[in-house]
Amino acid sequence: MAKRGGFPGGMGMPGNMGNLMKQAQKMQRQMEESQKELEEKEFVAKAGGGAVEVVVTGKKAIKSIKLQEEIVDPEDIETLEDSIVAALNEALKQVDEFSSSSMSKLTGGLGMGMPF
Repeated sequence: MAKRGGFPGGMGMPGNMGNLMKQAQKMQRQMEESQKELEEKEFVAKAGGGAVEVVVTGKKAIKSIKLQEEIVDPEDIETLEDSIVAALNEALKQVDEFSSSSMSKLTGGLGMGMPF
């Protein structure tokens, strides 16, 4: 009499499937921990020869912007604006690189198509 449906070998999941599920759960926990670490981390970037400093959180929220007096020239607002944009872009790039690096460590560089 032939068995109908189910997994070969009886009830429950076969050994390989059970191990796969355990590995997936472990990876999920590690990803959650990595995400929490990212959210708590701060990234600092400077521009304009250090005259502009930006601090961004791992959630990509601007925490602070510090300006040195020499960058504040009423006759040259454009340089100040450019320096702020450059510092912000660098800080956000650091967030993305840290996030990608963390995910790569978890997935072993498998490139699972995750948008992190």
